[in-house]
Amino acid sequence: MQEQAAANAGNNSPSRLEAESSAGGGCCLVHGPIIVGAGPSGLAVAAALSRHAVPFTVLERSDGIADLWTNRTYDRLRLHLPKVFCELPHVGFPADFPTYPTKHDFLRYLRNYAERFAVSPLFERTVTAARYDAAAALWRVTAAAADDGGRVTEYASPWLVVASGENAEVVVPKVKGRERFAGEVLHSSAYRSGERFKGMRVLVVGCGNSGMEMCLDLCEHGAMPFMSVRSGVHVLPREMFGTSTFGVAMKLLKWLPIKLVDRFLLLVAKMVLGDTEKHGLRRPKLGPLEIKNVTGKSPVLDVGAWSLIKSGNIKIVPEVESFTGGNGARFVDGNEMDFDAVIFATGYKSNVPAWLKDGELFTEDGKPKAQQATSSWRGPNGLYCVGFSGRGLLGAGADALNAAADIAGKWQAVAAAAAGAKMISSV
Repeated sequence: MQEQAAANAGNNSPSRLEAESSAGGGCCLVHGPIIVGAGPSGLAVAAALSRHAVPFTVLERSDGIADLWTNRTYDRLRLHLPKVFCELPHVGFPADFPTYPTKHDFLRYLRNYAERFAVSPLFERTVTAARYDAAAALWRVTAAAADDGGRVTEYASPWLVVASGENAEVVVPKVKGRERFAGEVLHSSAYRSGERFKGMRVLVVGCGNSGMEMCLDLCEHGAMPFMSVRSGVHVLPREMFGTSTFGVAMKLLKWLPIKLVDRFLLLVAKMVLGDTEKHGLRRPKLGPLEIKNVTGKSPVLDVGAWSLIKSGNIKIVPEVESFTGGNGARFVDGNEMDFDAVIFATGYKSNVPAWLKDGELFTEDGKPKAQQATSSWRGPNGLYCVGFSGRGLLGAGADALNAAADIAGKWQAVAAAAAGAKMISSV
């Protein structure tokens, strides 16, 4: 198989890297780029590099690939977009997978993907710092090994690929009096199923796709969910005209301006769902696609929660102002209610600023800077980012292909120069 042969030729083996690191007194000059992160983005760029026969080293802080999907997602999760929009480069989903693959389907796909391209990350390596050494023209990446008493190794390469993702660290807002709340408080990353919340009043803070789906799950397991909504949200049907809403939008954008496509989507949504504002879900002034472009915030694609909101089984409440002690929560409208548990479905953020010490590709809040001179995935001095475009798995795949091709061109130039120098020295 072409992919397997290329991967075997190009991937650095963990055992070899460990031996070199030990012999080098904690410093390892690796062949090819360093990739930080073994989620879908990191796997995609590694696979694309293997197709170019370029070696690489993947550093991953957890003990396996796709940590977010493996350890921090709820049981009923499915891909919100059809599988055709979620494929990684060079390998499609199996034909027998459903249109919207389950969490377990997707993990099986990712594991087979890594095996196919012989991607063997160095697991339990937490990157603590990465800086560019201009004198040596190298990126120096420091990583601590969890399986060896925290031993620190410095990996050096001319190229660094940041693929640690937009969802590396949980985000929990500071709410006054939270420490006084007597019930259970958790982030959505720790939520698995509504089964253990049966018969309980549960406040879900956040109305994105995860918050909506957890409320649906809680209802189906006999809990009483209340969803706290702070700002406007666009709710769209997952499908319209017998196909995915996302697919319809992508086709229309080829011919129409984004504002006109947004108007069309909202018109159809009102016909299918009705007026969401009557049930406490105010729509923002900007359309769903415009908001996605500006803020990266995705619209909610309804998978069943909306009908339960209309029936009153999922109750909409305002933003939480504070916790009042005991089991009480006060809202910004002055009303108070008691809850048995609170789930913060408030998302994640990038952790890049905590370890990337220089480079001009990322902002202080961990997002790639807009309007780069050449591209949104390439920075200065051999720095690349994959999976930060705000365009999901489809965008990560495109970034991976672009970054890998760019690195391959530089790798081949270096290899050709080295071969020429060797020939001259042998004459």
